[in-house]
Amino acid sequence: MHTSTTRKAVILARGLGTRMRKGDASVSLPADQARAADLGMKGMIPIGRPFLDYVLSALADAGFERVCLVIGPEHQAVVRHYKVESPPQRIDVGFAIQQQPLGTADAVLAAESFCGDDSFVVLNSDNYYPAEALRALREAEPPAIAGFARSSLIADGNVPPDRVGRFGALTIDKDGLLVSIVPRDGNTPSASDEIYASMNCWLFDSRIFDACRKVELSPRNELELPRAVQLAIDTMGMRFTVVRIALPVLDMSTRGDVAGVHERLKAINVRL
Repeated sequence: MHTSTTRKAVILARGLGTRMRKGDASVSLPADQARAADLGMKGMIPIGRPFLDYVLSALADAGFERVCLVIGPEHQAVVRHYKVESPPQRIDVGFAIQQQPLGTADAVLAAESFCGDDSFVVLNSDNYYPAEALRALREAEPPAIAGFARSSLIADGNVPPDRVGRFGALTIDKDGLLVSIVPRDGNTPSASDEIYASMNCWLFDSRIFDACRKVELSPRNELELPRAVQLAIDTMGMRFTVVRIALPVLDMSTRGDVAGVHERLKAINVRL
């Protein structure tokens, strides 16, 4: 049985937060949450404490020891929080600067010096992944992707059925390897009754950096990590195991998500 030595994680926190910044007349947030939402800083939205605190606590619970937050040069409030105001004790937090918001593949490249030749997990800053899911991915053989059962996202998370199609569906071969990710709202695979979704939670080795350097701009004019993974599968011989997980992920993409996430996280014991 493989015993992983993966201890590093990279959190992608550079996004512009366009959907979060967009006002919604039907959603009223408390002033402190509204201020963070207006800046698009989803990870710093206070859920009693910054949302990122919950993400970091789950990583520590899952056995990670070092984390790199990929941020923009304008995000000094994040650096101040974790280096000065509330430095974690259970997990070491460092930073990488992505100068321009060019996409998630470019964000991963920003963390290359932090990762070196070690295996590492990549995850979003606006999703709360259960520690059990992060541990299962950490203990897998890299490279791998966490495939989250759509039924669990709907039944136990905060993703309504009409929105679950936003998360790409995984096409998985008979050996449990990733073939492709069906783009959001595309035709979903029919080989299984259960559909597994990508929530952008990956286990990589250093080969992914070459794919991130080679990937071309997407139709959205971004350097996207799923496209880099597809390039690695198709041209570099990388074989991604799908770690199938029947646990919910809390998604905080819009202002309308904040109250529900807040309610579900109230019982979580955060230890940094």
